[in-house]
Amino acid sequence: MKAARITADGLYRAALGGAAALVFVVVALIVFEAARGSGLSIRTFGLGFLTSTAWDPVSEKFGALPYIYGTVVSSALALLLAVPLGIGSAVYLAEIAPRRVGAIVSFVIELLAAIPSIVYGVWGFFVLAPWLRTAIEPWLIAHVGFVPLFRGYPFGIGMLNAAIVLSIMVVPTIVSISREVLLSTPRSLREAALALGATPAEAIGVALDAARPGILGAVILALGRALGETMAVTMVIGNTNRISASLLAPGSTLASVIANEFTEATGRLMRARRSSAAPPWPSRPGLAPPRSPRS
Repeated sequence: MKAARITADGLYRAALGGAAALVFVVVALIVFEAARGSGLSIRTFGLGFLTSTAWDPVSEKFGALPYIYGTVVSSALALLLAVPLGIGSAVYLAEIAPRRVGAIVSFVIELLAAIPSIVYGVWGFFVLAPWLRTAIEPWLIAHVGFVPLFRGYPFGIGMLNAAIVLSIMVVPTIVSISREVLLSTPRSLREAALALGATPAEAIGVALDAARPGILGAVILALGRALGETMAVTMVIGNTNRISASLLAPGSTLASVIANEFTEATGRLMRARRSSAAPPWPSRPGLAPPRSPRS
């Protein structure tokens, strides 16, 4: 038998395969470390942690259901607002607008992704919240208040504010990726559709159908940012552990409760550490916390 020849293409293919496999290894390590670190809370609460609404650090009773609900609702509403706007903008920039105009506008939209999330939070708190409280939410309560989604009081701070801020934050991701995917689809698809008698709108529909996997990837990336956003959501969602059907009511997300409770997590159970892990210095009797060296 002839020895297998090692070629540049083979090495390149092996390197790419190793890089792809490394992604799954990293995900597996994250899952393993999360499960290992939360072993104490898993043994204490079990699946009840996901269905309980109690949150009492003093009594060490914790339930994540309000925060799971807030995370899902705020992210879903953000995508509901951002996906039509983002895909529509991408279609216009890639298919209708002049190339130069599309490039300039796309560059400006992509700059929105570089703005720190804390800036979005400050804007949502000082600009968007008063506007919602005085103009939008009173109108919603007066005209569509019979719908449970719009009942309550015009706080300005709540689920609706968080969803709007999140939608603005994820729109650049959807627009940028969707536009690039549409530009990468072959022009022959549109030309063939037009040659068969399709209208320009139908030809764009053919291009959209071909770009559907890439657009779906853009939406998934936007969903990932919406689910994990912390500071901006923390500033505008209201931070309560109650479940309300109204979008005007305050709420909380998993990321926001971590940000709020992180500095006050003194108990081993609240930090969900392993039972074999040593407790922090302040909780060990007879020992003083270590002093920092003098400069």
